[in-house]
Amino acid sequence: MGTTLTFLGAAGTVTGSAFLLESGTQRVLVDCGLYQGEREWRRRNWEQFAVDPATIGNVVLSHAHLDHCGYLPALVRQGFTGPAWCTEGTAALAAIVLRDSAHLQEEDAEHAREAGYSRHDKPMPLYDAADAERAIEALCPCDYTLPVPLADGITLNLTRAGHILGSASSRVDVFGDSVLFSGDLGRPTHPLLLPREDPPAARTVVVESTYGDRTHPAPGQHPHAVLAEAMRRAERLRGAVVVPAFAVDRTELVLRAISDLLARGEAPDLPVYVDSPMALAALEVYARPGLRAELRPDVGPRLFELPRVHAVRSVQESVALNFPEEACVIVSASGMVTGGRVVHHLRHLLPERRNTVVLTGYQAVGTRGRDLAEGARQLKMFGRYVPVRAEVLVDEEFSVHADSGEVLAWLRRLPEPPETVYVVHGEPPAAAVLAGRIRDELDWTAVVPRHGEKVRVDPA
Repeated sequence: MGTTLTFLGAAGTVTGSAFLLESGTQRVLVDCGLYQGEREWRRRNWEQFAVDPATIGNVVLSHAHLDHCGYLPALVRQGFTGPAWCTEGTAALAAIVLRDSAHLQEEDAEHAREAGYSRHDKPMPLYDAADAERAIEALCPCDYTLPVPLADGITLNLTRAGHILGSASSRVDVFGDSVLFSGDLGRPTHPLLLPREDPPAARTVVVESTYGDRTHPAPGQHPHAVLAEAMRRAERLRGAVVVPAFAVDRTELVLRAISDLLARGEAPDLPVYVDSPMALAALEVYARPGLRAELRPDVGPRLFELPRVHAVRSVQESVALNFPEEACVIVSASGMVTGGRVVHHLRHLLPERRNTVVLTGYQAVGTRGRDLAEGARQLKMFGRYVPVRAEVLVDEEFSVHADSGEVLAWLRRLPEPPETVYVVHGEPPAAAVLAGRIRDELDWTAVVPRHGEKVRVDPA
């Protein structure tokens, strides 16, 4: 009975993570991510799943970002009835993320119907709120390091990945064949979380390559100087600083950074509006006493100290921020400007030169965030083009993805060399560079798999 691994997502792209392990009649899906970015990838969300979801016995989720867990409601809708294993932190955050995703998809489908820019007579969401609730019911929290029996002969072990709260690397042992999935690896210097743990031994390793061709800049004497300058500019021009930030982890880091800037006297004390119901809910999860074991010892119970932070909950409050009457900072999801309230803010604020946009992390190809980072002069939103006159800046210091050297450092901590390393979850140039470094510097077999490729992971 051989064991195979099929790359159903995050192969040839940095999104849509999904990896299928099969042995006999047993099937385990590691990660169940939504495709984001370019239309070529987003269309795959609507394709028939590669195998009958009803035949998948278990799902394992590495963490709560949408490109790793966001397809789970669609899988449930198509017949998956098994458990979805993850850490307690991931379960708490994924519930927030999946509810928000269902709401946005329903909202986008309705907006497309009303505006008439869909090719379909009756645009439908990929999944709805009821599907999301069934997916949330399937979440099964488990502890780091404690083995979880998935089926006869199949065991799961999770280790801390240090990317976001609850993030984990997953080793699945299938009848003696071990496959380690890195998930998204964090940096050793995450401002809130404890560093990632060393990886366990495994015959096969599947590793991410989001920043596989890059090295993060060394911290400067004045951390987050880009954000500080944007806030000073806003004060001078009475403008707004719009910070598109992922609701999970990135919003926490942005607020922490602003808090530190104020404490050092490097930025003006502007009102800070957190305009994302999902981010507000995620903040509460990060502050839960039961999850503090994942946080650094120096992180206080409030995570940050901001005297003028405002939680924006109602639609009316959010709409008012489209026309700010004073200099301010607006932190709003989504981080790549693919949806959410930040799109409405940018629609109104991008045309004015007094405003500033600060991008805070990786921007996938095909997203509005990537277009802004590359200097777009106009941006398409809600079927119309909006001129980009606001200043657009990128604060590189917010990334919590391991860079090329940091991924190699994690691989070097493996107790023994694996038989094969598969490099995934990266744009093709990044994945190719990382695979090359693994071959050259570690002398290991490293492969960039194709989408849909199936490989053997049992002994030859």
